[in-house]
Amino acid sequence: MAKNQGIIQIMKSCLFICLLLIGVKIQAQQAHFKAVDFHKADSIAALYKGESIKNLPLLAYNLTTSLPTKVEQFRAIYIWVSTNIENDYWSYRKNKYKREKLQKDSLALLQWNRTFRAKVFRTLLREKKTVCTGYAYLIKTLASLADIECKIIDGYGRSVNTNVGTSSIPNHSWNAVKLNGRWYLCDATWSSGEIHKPANKFIHDYNDGYFLANPTLFVQNHYPLDTTWVLMDKKPTFTDFLNAPLVYKHAFSEDITPIKPQKMHTQIIKGEALVLLVKAPVTVNIQDISLELVKNGNSRVITPYIYPTNKGLLQIKYPFPKTGFYDVHLKIGQHYITTYTVSVRKK
Repeated sequence: MAKNQGIIQIMKSCLFICLLLIGVKIQAQQAHFKAVDFHKADSIAALYKGESIKNLPLLAYNLTTSLPTKVEQFRAIYIWVSTNIENDYWSYRKNKYKREKLQKDSLALLQWNRTFRAKVFRTLLREKKTVCTGYAYLIKTLASLADIECKIIDGYGRSVNTNVGTSSIPNHSWNAVKLNGRWYLCDATWSSGEIHKPANKFIHDYNDGYFLANPTLFVQNHYPLDTTWVLMDKKPTFTDFLNAPLVYKHAFSEDITPIKPQKMHTQIIKGEALVLLVKAPVTVNIQDISLELVKNGNSRVITPYIYPTNKGLLQIKYPFPKTGFYDVHLKIGQHYITTYTVSVRKK
């Protein structure tokens, strides 16, 4: 018991220290480690599946000691956390409700945050279940034990129900890690899987797209309180973030970045074409791309016109023959990539 309380106290201390982000010079770049073979790192993470987190120095040692580079060591840590820790969705919902309820009462909110923070770490240690805060602190702690510089980034996560058009309170945490002298972004919470709401059950479903993610795509559903951690020279504003198209997990796994329109909502004239511009890898089969149009609760899937550009982008066009308000979902196969809304009016 004393040992567990000591670990909790160390993790609490890390929490407060990590919130004091210092100013640093950032070189914003996409994660390019294609020449690195991560098979050994992934195998080591799998070898220690189910390992206890009550001795974090030992876990960090086991995950990293046989790997020659820091990026491979961080990979093993990230994979282990993403595949061994369960997302405690109901704790997240309770915390969200309480924070929104208490946001105008600073003293009550502070007390709730302290109580909830202690509960997060107890649940993490006992059950390997946590919210985004726990994922981020576990990644940071294990990375620090392996002598890898890593920070916790607090800010706003964007989904179908949150931060669309109007803002919520800050609701998410993720990590920035320094490798080969440069900073990269990752989100172990969203890599780990998803809640299957009909069954009220968390399902592990690892998504590699959030590991050393593309900042241009990452910022479309992650906006940090300290915009230094956008890791882009030209930073979108918070208003840009709230009004951007929705992007889904398969945009990350397929490495597809929406470029234009930059806003979720578009107005066009009847007969005019909606034009989407996306960056996609050459491995994407153009024949798998479709648009799902939803109007008045009725949906249909259409095949748009697709033109590769000389800049390595895809231009996707569809002329709307009828007026009305549409939800427009860009899909690859059966997977949703991004969503726009379109108002089609008469001339």
